[in-house]
Amino acid sequence: MRIAMLSPIAWRTPPRHYGPWENVASLLTEGLVARGHDVTLFATGDSKTKGRLHAICERGYEEDPSIISKVWEGLHISEVFENAGDYDIIHNNFDFLPLTYTGLIKTPVITTIHGFSSPGILPVYKKYNTRVFYVSISDADRSPDLDYIKTIHHGIDIDQFDFQPEPEDYLLFFGRIHHDKGAKEAIEIAKACNKRLVLAGIIQDEPYFNQHVKPYLNNHNTVYVGSVGPVQRNHLLGKAYALLHPINFNEPFGLSVIESMACGTPVIAFDKGSMPELIETGKNGFLVKSVDEAIQAVSHIKDIDRADCHYHVEQHFTVDLMVEKYIQVYETILKDAERVDQHY
Repeated sequence: MRIAMLSPIAWRTPPRHYGPWENVASLLTEGLVARGHDVTLFATGDSKTKGRLHAICERGYEEDPSIISKVWEGLHISEVFENAGDYDIIHNNFDFLPLTYTGLIKTPVITTIHGFSSPGILPVYKKYNTRVFYVSISDADRSPDLDYIKTIHHGIDIDQFDFQPEPEDYLLFFGRIHHDKGAKEAIEIAKACNKRLVLAGIIQDEPYFNQHVKPYLNNHNTVYVGSVGPVQRNHLLGKAYALLHPINFNEPFGLSVIESMACGTPVIAFDKGSMPELIETGKNGFLVKSVDEAIQAVSHIKDIDRADCHYHVEQHFTVDLMVEKYIQVYETILKDAERVDQHY
């Protein structure tokens, strides 16, 4: 199967630190290549892949301020569709903009919807609803206005995450420093529990960081370590007593949640969005509705078997499972296309 994998160009694929969409595109690409498929990854020029790399933009625009994002996004996306005839299928991980090219080609396009940044982008998805095959990353993140071929949860390379049966005594916040992710609430929870809190992630909202995070930082109880790479991420997640995930939005998926559980670390998350699809209360963490409930949950973390957290990821959220499900979707789409061609 010849597959064009379209990744965003905000960050390198795979990302050095942050870049969830690029991360999924990379895992999927490498998994498909390992199964013998002919995959061309359309990504930044500094990206890494065992497949073919097709690049127009040398670096991610979030990593190089001199790059004008809209100019290079246009060049990047058009490159895929101008070469559409070379592929059996195009897999779009780039949100809504590539959909506007799909009426100009015959190659089937599958789009993984990694979340809706706002209701304002729905008109594009609705226009191409009957032309493009949509995959949702959780049942919670489906729009009633769209048709979906399947829900496929993200998977991780579980071998990159070391299981740690014995944690240290700190709580961890791992994500964007932004109101949506709940860094402020994590600080409140840790303070009330009299536990050390480590915060890791990019600062996406500087005023929010300055008002709700920075005043509480010190070298003892509340520590911010910035954006971390794979080695430090593995250590932080594995040695945490629990991951705090007090989100203030309906999160489409939570990669850090399953990464944490892969290391054996339970998760305390606000019961929003996709969290009930990832967490079984009392088994691998706790779903809570408030800061007060999260504080109570911290005292029950000791009742959770960390091996159960790891096992849950092995059973439901590995990259192998994700890749196999996407291959099934590709095959279904191509068989349907073949039947249509034979009919005409």
